[in-house]
Amino acid sequence: MRSSNPVLKRALQQAGPAGYGQQQGYGQQGYGQPYPQQGYGQPYPQQGYPQQGYPQQQYPGGPAQGYGEARMTIDDVVVRTGLSLGAVVVTAVLNYFLFQSSPGLAMMLAIVGGLGGLVLGLVVGFKGIANGAATLSYAALQGLVVGGLTAILAGSLDASQGAGAGGVLVTQAVLGTFLVFGVMLALYKFRIIKVTDGFVKVVFYASMGALALILVNFVASFFIGGGLGIREASPLGLVVSLVFIVIAACTLALDFRGIEEGINAGVPAKTSWLFAFGLTASLVWLYIEILRLLWIIKSLFAE
Repeated sequence: MRSSNPVLKRALQQAGPAGYGQQQGYGQQGYGQPYPQQGYGQPYPQQGYPQQGYPQQQYPGGPAQGYGEARMTIDDVVVRTGLSLGAVVVTAVLNYFLFQSSPGLAMMLAIVGGLGGLVLGLVVGFKGIANGAATLSYAALQGLVVGGLTAILAGSLDASQGAGAGGVLVTQAVLGTFLVFGVMLALYKFRIIKVTDGFVKVVFYASMGALALILVNFVASFFIGGGLGIREASPLGLVVSLVFIVIAACTLALDFRGIEEGINAGVPAKTSWLFAFGLTASLVWLYIEILRLLWIIKSLFAE
């Protein structure tokens, strides 16, 4: 079995000789997604490792001996991802309503969430921290960003197009996120999208480029109104949002591949926290980009 997933490689390395054999070191490219915040994405370049000659090749389906704990299942990933997304929703709702009464404080919390989430996300991704505290903390920070940005964009539509326009925007963004997730899952499941080594590398570098562009725009916004203009209601902003949505959607395919490989390899159940982190990062980024795209369309083509 060959895998480009640094999460899976690290889990097998930690198993040592008692598991699948002592693994050689690999260059870890990080399992995190660039996200504005979130940077997001769980892309990673392909390093691969040979499995020939390992005496305890039990996957798929066979027992993974030597881990000393339960193997990860799809249920583990689903439950932990649900908890992580729940943390996002809770802090997002709190900051959304805080914005109505104290916009200054809500904006400060959103900035803290964005910067804190970026730093924590990079640490979790590069170090492969697989525990609930790290993943849920990251999710809570991301929720502050989601709530603050949602309040800003929804409020601007309410002001320009009448009460209720913002609520429609949020509903459409949530439904759009679920729709894209479902489509990507189906495309991956039926192997319409093949997550090859080349695909992974392209998504990885595209995600890193998106993160760099977002950070540059953020810094530029302190000196130039609107920054580089890539996040404004303009044709340029429209194109950039479309590109970012495609990249964010592709990172989901990488998540699905990593989860499938992890289950087949029999990694420890605790690793599901790391996969939950990756899915949360991808979905938050995807939601934000869809929200912004819809806001740009409604702003540009308002009657």
